[in-house]
Amino acid sequence: MSLTLPPKVTTRAYERLSEINAATGEAKALRIAVEGGGCSGFQYDITLDEPASDDIVLTGTGGTVVIDPVSLPFLENAVIDFTEEVIGARFVIENPNATSSCGCGTSFSM
Repeated sequence: MSLTLPPKVTTRAYERLSEINAATGEAKALRIAVEGGGCSGFQYDITLDEPASDDIVLTGTGGTVVIDPVSLPFLENAVIDFTEEVIGARFVIENPNATSSCGCGTSFSM
């Protein structure tokens, strides 16, 4: 049996999730999923959601990140971060399993 290691979540990502939850008055988890599609074959789907019973749950100061078991192998050893740039602020995923990605950073191939 092969063990799939979950991604790491940065302190900055947990802090931003905490800020979002404080602003909305809810305590939602950040769901990271991988779906077929996008210009490179796979795309990330990042939403606020409630944890499901079969999710992998990652907890840090200020928040919870959940990943469904189907998406987990695609995210092995990835890093989930939050970045603020001139063009906007967003959660980003640095994925060592991706062989290429598109310019927008939400689509990748393996």
